[in-house]
Amino acid sequence: MTKTKTKGAAALPLNTILDGDCIEVMNSLPESSVDLIFADPPYNLQLKNQLHRPDNSQVDAVDDHWDQFDSFAAYDKFTREWLAAARRLLKPNGAIWVIGSYHNIFRVGSALQNEGYWILNDVVWRKANPMPNFRGKRFTNAHETMIWASKSEGGKYTFNYEALKALNEGIQMRSDWVLPICTGHERLKDDNGDKAHPTQKPESLLHRVLVGSTNPGDVVLDPFFGTGTTGAVAKMLGREFIGIEREAAYRKVAEKRISRVRKFERDALQVSVSKRAEPRVPFGQLVERGMLRPGEELFSMNKRYKAKVRADGTLVGGEVKGSIHQVGAAFEGAPSCNGWTYWCFKKEGKVIPIDVLRQQIRSEMREA
Repeated sequence: MTKTKTKGAAALPLNTILDGDCIEVMNSLPESSVDLIFADPPYNLQLKNQLHRPDNSQVDAVDDHWDQFDSFAAYDKFTREWLAAARRLLKPNGAIWVIGSYHNIFRVGSALQNEGYWILNDVVWRKANPMPNFRGKRFTNAHETMIWASKSEGGKYTFNYEALKALNEGIQMRSDWVLPICTGHERLKDDNGDKAHPTQKPESLLHRVLVGSTNPGDVVLDPFFGTGTTGAVAKMLGREFIGIEREAAYRKVAEKRISRVRKFERDALQVSVSKRAEPRVPFGQLVERGMLRPGEELFSMNKRYKAKVRADGTLVGGEVKGSIHQVGAAFEGAPSCNGWTYWCFKKEGKVIPIDVLRQQIRSEMREA
């Protein structure tokens, strides 16, 4: 993986980790060029003392310089600036995810609204294995909050409802996600054997975000790239990514990590979609293409009724004329009817639903 210089960049540097300040880098990229932004900004934890376990061993907490701000005002200014730069990059139908803790997420949420974003959901990531509260003076901090927002009120955005439902065993996906924190083999280590990043996010979290709110080929930008979880999952799922990270040590780990990732096969990247999201195919198109001929007889699924195809894509059965839906509803004495699943045709002695022909056309449209 090569590193692209950011000054004067005219083209979108896909699948690249950019070195520099995230605000400056984002402002150098083409406007309205990104489909989704996943941001894991500094939490501004304001740690003042070292944290110890009951056995007096020290906790490797987040005390890095990049998480330190002089005041809330300084943090708010930084938040406004990076959110403005991010919004400039989003396409009109783009969206953003921002993750944070109680230290910062409320301030970020307010800034999101002030910058013109439209909040769609807040999602609670409930950690299946959170770090305990060693002092016993507060509740165990067992969750983080993600805000999902569109670029503007009324803006379109990607939401793969059926895919998320399938991930959840056929049940509508809720806004509370129980997933483990990053541990074991997934936790990246540096050359000294220490964890490479204090707040490395689990791939399961990004998998759900990207499957639910992007499509293959979409461009996903992470302005706080860290050790590259967003890039690794994006590559696996056939999305393009752009990472921005100013810390050389993190870039080194991320580049090595992503170079080892293999993209899933094209067929494996397809996800469940709602029937409403499928391309519309008029019944008349089957007639125009010769898949059904004028005068050919169709039969109801229950075999009680039949009607003939007309040249304009309507049916006629006795005194009843109209669309495949209207004729089916009239025969059944019903207020409505799905003609695609109601009518069948005969081929080589077999009775075949006409919806098979519609799906054949849809498959051709997707390939095209």
